[in-house]
Amino acid sequence: MKNLEVAELLSTIADYLEFANEPFKVRAYRKAALVIEGLSEDIEQVWKENKLMELPGVGEGIAKKIDDFLKNGKSKYLQELKKATPVDMEQLGAIEGVGPKTILKQIQEIKGLGPIVEQNILKSIEFARKTSERTPLGFALSSAEEVVRMLETLKEVTKVSIAGSTRRMKETIGDIDILATSKAPAKVIDFFTKMPNVADVLAKGHTKSSIRLKEGIQVDLRVLDDNIFGAALLYFTGNKEHNIILRRIAIEKGLKLSEYGLFNNKSNKRVAGRTEEEVYKKLGLDYIEPEMREDEGEIELAQNHMLPKLIGYNDIKGDLQMHTKWSDGNNTIEEMAIAAKKLGHEYICITDHTGKLAIAHALDEKRIAEQRKEIGKANKKLSGIKILQGVEVNIKDDGTLDMPDKVLKELDIVVASIHSGFKNSKEKITRRMFKAMENENVDIIAHPTGRLITKRESYEINLEEVFDTAKKTNTVMEINSYPERMDLRDAHVRAAVKAGVKLVISTDAHNTDQLHFIKLGIGTARRGWATKKDIINTRSLKEMIRCLKK
Repeated sequence: MKNLEVAELLSTIADYLEFANEPFKVRAYRKAALVIEGLSEDIEQVWKENKLMELPGVGEGIAKKIDDFLKNGKSKYLQELKKATPVDMEQLGAIEGVGPKTILKQIQEIKGLGPIVEQNILKSIEFARKTSERTPLGFALSSAEEVVRMLETLKEVTKVSIAGSTRRMKETIGDIDILATSKAPAKVIDFFTKMPNVADVLAKGHTKSSIRLKEGIQVDLRVLDDNIFGAALLYFTGNKEHNIILRRIAIEKGLKLSEYGLFNNKSNKRVAGRTEEEVYKKLGLDYIEPEMREDEGEIELAQNHMLPKLIGYNDIKGDLQMHTKWSDGNNTIEEMAIAAKKLGHEYICITDHTGKLAIAHALDEKRIAEQRKEIGKANKKLSGIKILQGVEVNIKDDGTLDMPDKVLKELDIVVASIHSGFKNSKEKITRRMFKAMENENVDIIAHPTGRLITKRESYEINLEEVFDTAKKTNTVMEINSYPERMDLRDAHVRAAVKAGVKLVISTDAHNTDQLHFIKLGIGTARRGWATKKDIINTRSLKEMIRCLKK
């Protein structure tokens, strides 16, 4: 799939257009990039079927740019923009604080930046350097799952699984590890290296191979025998520290553990290896879920039969943050509801932006009332799913909200978030959050640390104090599933659970395809050791509302 490549192309074009001061074109290209980034279909298939202009936000002009790129492997339009621009927008744009406007200002008046901006840019250069070789899980996982699906079509493959940090649902990954079993490994390797989405073959052996996908991600495949699949999957899933402790436990029991199985040290006879479960059992441990294999105390809990029962990937009953055409989304309320129902959701909450976010077509009091009528009509028309009306309201610089309380109190759910002032001091950001949570109308704090993975670090905030206040005010903290956010992150989820704070997993979807992002949020919750009872939207609608408004 070239979805990410096309989305990146459109985003890059938007950066150059912003430099050229073309605001309307910028908005159009960014919207189209967002749609294609979250598209579950293969953009090449949509292109081949001449259906590009059926995608939300893709008009004739953008469709032509996509057509040129998919046909020729490069964009003539982008090359023209680059020639007309005196700086390399792509390299500088990877650094937080150095967007098109800042770059333009640098060119026009270098001295005008000031020491604070200069300091922020230097910090962001270091952040960009550290994250440049990592891929967000949301993008890597879809590529990994596609490779697995393709391998599953091969009759010679009996088992296949994602391993490594991707299986642990780590927020960023270096490369993708995949294990398969087969009695004809040469055929599997040959098939793997000739898949249509392969850009380069980095290495090719009898049972191991490495490729680079056209999206730029490296994938390593190992083909094994069935009787060692479990041991290999265990070995190639846990992090280094987790595996070291397992080997130490094996030695204490007179055993030897490796990727080839668990062996008796004296007889060298394999005593386990076909499944992960049997290896853990022979070591005296309960089965440890992949997301927990980080050496953070999970092994001791497994020895004492005290592991938490993590939230499952099918436990979510509703999605409580999403956007529609009423603000910056690409689909109607009804379309979002139908798509959510197909995923098995029983309810959703529409949370379009409010206030002064002009770029998001934010709702005012009048439009909120109009939207309520449309939601009412959709609820009468659709069965099997309930649509709630909410908003995503902005937490202003002083901690107040950008919508009057008299309007907020009429809504089913109010989600509040910080969208500005990211460079405020830790004390000020924390105070802003306190004041928002103390508003009796605020139910949920969205993406609480404001980070964008590989693009923007979290703003400075005292989450320990925030969680204490959330507990007192009965405010729910969001695990945002959007691939670039995944905020709260795993460590924060664990801290929130420990503090007794209620959580919600939402997608922040801006089109129907992005509702699938819920899996990323669930993975993050599992990495944070959250159980079903910790997450409010694992409950029925009635129970969720009761829990939210208690």
